Amino acid sequence: MTMSRRTFLAAAGFAAGTGLLSACSSGAQATTGLKGAPTTLEVFSWWTASGEKDALSSLVADFNLVNPNIKFVNEAVSGGAGTNAKAVLAQRLAAHNPPDTFQAQAGAMVGDYITAGQLEDVTFLYEQQGWKTAFNQDVLDLIQRDGKLYCVPVDIHHINLLWSNKKICDNLKISTAPQDIPEFVAGLTKVQSAGLIPLALSRDPSETWQCQHVLEAMLIGTLGADGWSALWKPGADWSSQGVTEALQSYHTVMSHAPGTGGNMSWDQVSAQLAQGKAGFQIMGDWTEASFQVGSFPLVPHVDYDWAPSPGTTGIFDFASDCFTLPIGAKHRDATIAWLIECGSQRGQDAFDTVKGAIPPRAKLASGERSLFDPYLQWSLDQWGGDRIVGSLTHGVVAPGAWNNAILAAVGDYVVTPDIEKLQSALVAAAAAHFALSAH
Repeated sequence: MTMSRRTFLAAAGFAAGTGLLSACSSGAQATTGLKGAPTTLEVFSWWTASGEKDALSSLVADFNLVNPNIKFVNEAVSGGAGTNAKAVLAQRLAAHNPPDTFQAQAGAMVGDYITAGQLEDVTFLYEQQGWKTAFNQDVLDLIQRDGKLYCVPVDIHHINLLWSNKKICDNLKISTAPQDIPEFVAGLTKVQSAGLIPLALSRDPSETWQCQHVLEAMLIGTLGADGWSALWKPGADWSSQGVTEALQSYHTVMSHAPGTGGNMSWDQVSAQLAQGKAGFQIMGDWTEASFQVGSFPLVPHVDYDWAPSPGTTGIFDFASDCFTLPIGAKHRDATIAWLIECGSQRGQDAFDTVKGAIPPRAKLASGERSLFDPYLQWSLDQWGGDRIVGSLTHGVVAPGAWNNAILAAVGDYVVTPDIEKLQSALVAAAAAHFALSAH
């Protein structure tokens, strides 16, 4: 198997071992209590696409080095943004048959599980491993309740990104980094005139989250960081002129996406851009990982480029994947060993350098930055200097019921593109959420 440059760099870093927070410290062994006893670990996620699978495999490989007697059982369920996985997980949790650990997203999504009483408090791990000061405080704030921490973040993803086929853009003399939505629409129009797909996107009902992701970018690009953040607070005005303008922009941008798009996962959509069939895609930074898969990875700034989605320069819309310790986990000690791996610098570098994400720790170790490719180094800089806001589509700002109501409204819009109806549905979804939370 050919090893990608990113995987090679990560492996080289682990071999050097300089300054790494090893998951095999004496404290970690005392915490797990396994002492080499054979056991299994069932890990539930939605990482089944190309770069995602490679990243998970990289993390598991390092985990196995530290825990050779724990058999990893991959219970991944396919479906972008976890749409299918979350439904399957809900059934298992309701039946009191949880996996040993499951992927969640920091913020409102984790909050739902905490409220339901389905997670163990893992504050003890933060105290034992020194994570309270090692992790980024903005992320820790999203996974705690009453001072207790309930999961372990493994990454930070950049959500508001515009990916472009650089050769197409150069040939058509259009910018790969449009500063506002009108400039972006002008670029889409030129790509369409050239007989290519302007905006790569799937409209399939099973992939509605891709359309919601674009809506999120348009709302942030129109309302700015403060306006976006205000939408999730009591008193939010989803009927405002600003939201109306954002939806009008969304409608215009969506008119430049394929009429059907087929039943394509996000990475299949990204492949259209990689293959020179499409000009742009609005998607998170896991897209970049898909460009690096295979024997002939694409070359950044030559084959593809990236920029903040139009109107969002200076804003970092983020999400953070994390793992949990469910109440009733059958192999609790193995789960604790997994959480220690996920929280370690070693584990995060193994995963993030392949996944197309950055670590959720407050600071990088000396020499660690060199493990990350040009895109990720750019993202590290943006995280350190931009205004941080949370993602809707990827679990940060809205609890599950509200998020699902918004997703349903977007799905209706995809079938019948009526922005007035869409805005009314968004207003109703917000009103229902705030009415429920008031009781």
